Amino acid sequence: MKHEHRNPAPGDIIPIFDAGTGTVKDVAPMIKTDDEWRAALTLEQFDVARKGGTEYAFTGKYHAHKEQGIYRCVCCGTDLFASGKKFDSGTGWPSFSDPVSPLNVSTVPDTTGGMMRTEVRCARCGAHLGHVFDDGPLPSGKRYCMNSAALSFEKT
Repeated sequence: MKHEHRNPAPGDIIPIFDAGTGTVKDVAPMIKTDDEWRAALTLEQFDVARKGGTEYAFTGKYHAHKEQGIYRCVCCGTDLFASGKKFDSGTGWPSFSDPVSPLNVSTVPDTTGGMMRTEVRCARCGAHLGHVFDDGPLPSGKRYCMNSAALSFEKT
């Protein structure tokens, strides 16, 4: 299922899947100014998650990470990917076959750099996470190629 990105507005309520409880909760979008994000994030996290940057291949802390747990949005803590859906794509970025729920991510066409790609964003705060491609393992056939700088991890 594809969810197109739209910027959340104050007063909106959005459904987000909580992987810990297995339930959908209605939450307010997380909206902050650039100054507020800069104060809450490292320079690299801000560049990647808020400005659409990309970390260099094989440099992110999660590209070869093997622990069991949940990968969350570094900005708002939304559950994004379960470690059981992580696979070694050989690309140098953490790759996943599916998000924990299509509710928790949104996608938008990305034509930067003369390429046609599909950008993946956090549905709650709009953070840039990476891109999704159609060359992943079955059954989904998807490769969610994420930036470690846009993720946090909680071991289970």
